[in-house]
Amino acid sequence: MSRIGKRPVELPSGVTAAISGQTVEVKGPKGTRSFTATDDITLAVEDNAVTVTPRGVSKRARQQWGMSRTQVANCVTGVTQGFKKELEINGVGYRANMQGNKLVLNLGLSHDVNFDVPEGVTVTCPKQTEIVVEGIDQQLVGEVAAKIREWRKPEPYKGKGIKYKDEYIFRKEGKKK
Repeated sequence: MSRIGKRPVELPSGVTAAISGQTVEVKGPKGTRSFTATDDITLAVEDNAVTVTPRGVSKRARQQWGMSRTQVANCVTGVTQGFKKELEINGVGYRANMQGNKLVLNLGLSHDVNFDVPEGVTVTCPKQTEIVVEGIDQQLVGEVAAKIREWRKPEPYKGKGIKYKDEYIFRKEGKKK
């Protein structure tokens, strides 16, 4: 039995959910998100909450149960609070700034990296060594942050590169004489 799937997803004030077939559409102050569930589960809106129940006792239905409940909860969180990933840049001369809808990264390469920010995500640079990625879609926010980090992953000797703010870099000792 799914412990996560049993709990209904509460809808805070200002958030509405509409179900049509297997699709849940959640509207809130930050925007609209939708999630289409598989045929193995049933969705219902009762008492200002969305409930997810499996249609059978098959293994696939039980797997989809908890995952679908979490996806609906992420839609509700996205339209109320939104999601945010913070990145830090470490290294001499490494910096970032926004120019219109492009993130310009100077990462010690022979050229500047121009990263086009996709629709549905906002990227800001409060400092030259900080990047903040925000949006209502958790998957898209994480994907954009991972693509930015991919340009220069942190290396273990000096810690230079782009890392998540809460990430720990395992440091290695260099060569000795």
